[in-house]
Amino acid sequence: MGSSREAIIDELVLANRILANENVLDAFGHVSLRDPDDPGAFFLSRSRSPGLVEARDIMRFDLEANVLDGDLKPYLETVIHAAIFKARSDVMSVVHHHDPAVLPFAVSPARLRPVFHLGAVAGAEVPVWDSQQEFGDTSLLVSDMAMANSLARAMGSGPAVLLKRHGACCAANSLKQAVFVAICMRDNARLLAEALALGEPSYLTPGEIRAAAAKHDGGAPVERAWEFWASRLEP
Repeated sequence: MGSSREAIIDELVLANRILANENVLDAFGHVSLRDPDDPGAFFLSRSRSPGLVEARDIMRFDLEANVLDGDLKPYLETVIHAAIFKARSDVMSVVHHHDPAVLPFAVSPARLRPVFHLGAVAGAEVPVWDSQQEFGDTSLLVSDMAMANSLARAMGSGPAVLLKRHGACCAANSLKQAVFVAICMRDNARLLAEALALGEPSYLTPGEIRAAAAKHDGGAPVERAWEFWASRLEP
């Protein structure tokens, strides 16, 4: 394994730790990274809680969720990452989470729309995928490629999708951006829920959404946030 591969894996481990420390991920959830040297493959931890993930836990998969490198037990929902990477050549990283601030929008009619500038990175309105409509009664876990492909279709070309009665997925053109989207989506959901309790929120306009999302698509703001979140981790 070369130094560049080691650096890639180390950054993915750090993303796991950041998302766990920021309480987007807890015992469950996962974050992946497309292999920059092979777009038909991606890296993802073995089945382990994100806050405990180490470099030796990282496995490599193809876009059908078959194991390429590693002999450990993978996540059941590895297929989520495979399907989104397969459907979206622009995506380099995927986060799947069950953040409690976001879940109310996956179990109610309320629409998840941006109410502050950083919320724009999750899109104008987060679409909702309901497994019940296509697959009937299930465990709600995305356990095969048919379900995962359906989820990817619902996500479309956007940065996020809600899984009804389950959680959410975020996708972006870099690992740091995917982490940024997941955390900002959570913060926006929390603010929106609080605002809805007070009355009709003031949502961002379409023009504000485009401008704010572009301003926070990589670059200095995302690097600044990543550095801050990394600094909050225990040594």
